[in-house]
Amino acid sequence: MGTVFSLDVRGGEPGAVRAALEEAAAGLCRVDEVFSTYREDTQISRLARGELDVGQCDLEVAEVLELAAEAERVSDGWFSTRYRGRLDPTGIVKGWATERAARRLLAAGASGVSVNGGGDVQLLGSPGTGRPWRVGVSDPLRPGGLAAVVSAAGAGELAVATSGTAERGDHIVDPRTGRSAVTDLVAVTVVAPRLTWADCWATAAFAMGSREGLSWLEALPDTEALLITAGDEVRCTANLATWLG
Repeated sequence: MGTVFSLDVRGGEPGAVRAALEEAAAGLCRVDEVFSTYREDTQISRLARGELDVGQCDLEVAEVLELAAEAERVSDGWFSTRYRGRLDPTGIVKGWATERAARRLLAAGASGVSVNGGGDVQLLGSPGTGRPWRVGVSDPLRPGGLAAVVSAAGAGELAVATSGTAERGDHIVDPRTGRSAVTDLVAVTVVAPRLTWADCWATAAFAMGSREGLSWLEALPDTEALLITAGDEVRCTANLATWLG
């Protein structure tokens, strides 16, 4: 998937957790083998070329495409699996794969799990008694600085996902034009229970721009967000402070 994953696991029976870690790592590698758009031999590349249909692919392909269709519906088309005219579910795959890896580790008996996929994080449980998971949100306008710190205190599951131009430049496409999104934003960070959706919502809101994006995010259940404009203006959903600390 062209990025680095880190896994922090607390508690559980060591043998079971070690086996689950190996399964989670293998699962992430398998996702790349199936979904990478940079390799010509993957199922998603062959599906895009019409060499396969969904029924001939791994079951995970249908699962991801169904989730992506739901994200497109909820976002009124601002999230899309079409990238410059070609099938490309990259916008949902990383979040989905990271969340799936985290849940596999929790199911193995871990008491706390943090899986970070290229800066997007799924948190489950806690790192210790009375201690919450905390995630720093990078400041896109001040390299090395933090725009906020998200705390998962009081939450059994929480995800933090950021979309923007600081790390990868203009890579987010406006699905209505097929060209790079023209927006006043440099970053959108979404906080929600599931990384699958947080990742999608951050991408969609970035393409919308600060005014429409903030209004849309406010209307989503169990979702808070931090938006930073190119003019260094910070906009937040009403209850974001619940998760800061």
